Amino acid sequence: MRIVDLRSDTVTLPSPAMREAMYRAELGDDVYGEDPTVNRLEELSAERLGMEAALFVVSGTMGNLVALLTHCGRGDEAIMGSESHTLYYEQGGVSALGGAIIRSVPNLPNGMLDPEDVQNAVRDPANVHYPRTALICMENTHNRCGGAVLSPAQMATIRAVALRNNVPVHLDGARIFNAAVALGIPASEIAAQVDTVQFCLSKGLAAPVGSMVCGSAAFIKAARRTRKVVGGGMRQAGVIAAAGIVALEQMVDRLADDHANARVLAEGLANMPWFDVDMASVQSNIVRFGVRAAKAPLPQIAQALAAQGVKINPTSAVHFRAVTHYGLDRADIDAALSTFSKVMTELA
Repeated sequence: MRIVDLRSDTVTLPSPAMREAMYRAELGDDVYGEDPTVNRLEELSAERLGMEAALFVVSGTMGNLVALLTHCGRGDEAIMGSESHTLYYEQGGVSALGGAIIRSVPNLPNGMLDPEDVQNAVRDPANVHYPRTALICMENTHNRCGGAVLSPAQMATIRAVALRNNVPVHLDGARIFNAAVALGIPASEIAAQVDTVQFCLSKGLAAPVGSMVCGSAAFIKAARRTRKVVGGGMRQAGVIAAAGIVALEQMVDRLADDHANARVLAEGLANMPWFDVDMASVQSNIVRFGVRAAKAPLPQIAQALAAQGVKINPTSAVHFRAVTHYGLDRADIDAALSTFSKVMTELA
């Protein structure tokens, strides 16, 4: 049975070109800075983001953790959205490991932060009672807001607040290339609105492992030290970095296919009587949709779908999230829609 896995774009398998590159990768000890393939990936990543330097890390969570620990000292505060991935899904690592504090402000439905809310959350540095505001964080595309895409103009409103208060900005850009493709601009135009950015190679870009942290040369030098203390110093890491190079060189433009498939999926679900889909929110490769008129709870629906070859995760008691990615084509989307219809007819 053909499996249509809509749980995440992390389930992708490496392309044939990636497997070949991994097999042939030149290797060295990356902790000594001697792995030529890692060095090339870091140079390429910095170039694509328009930044001075980059650092290869194991995962997006490690990338955000390394960035936040490098920006924030013990007792410092980082401002981020109430629906941000870092707040929800990364175990509060910056607090657990670095003694820094997360202060949340509400995310708007489109993934944005209200500049006034951010300004009001910035602490008065002259007041000795307050923690120091050390960082403002954004996310683009925004996971929990349905893959929402933020434009550089939107991000600039938060950047202005940061500049006014002399506070740096970090972007969780796990899917920054999805945002760039959706907007039809280079990823560097998005990254220009922040001081540092983390992006994933292992989501829509389909590499098996890895993320990048990009920023100034001075910041990345400090972040390299932070990476070591959290156990992220790898040795002959060019084996996996080679796939990341292929990801950046060959897999960015094809993200448009994932976006088109997400649109087809969303339209198909919206035409069924059991689902609520806000089509305006379908901007990249994520479709978040509500379930109505079903007698069964969502975990039971997900189990029934899986038995018919469609894997999907609930994100709440009334919502599913579906993610399109490399390895799924239009026929898979059509098959998934047929399965949704069949299962919901049985459970409604």
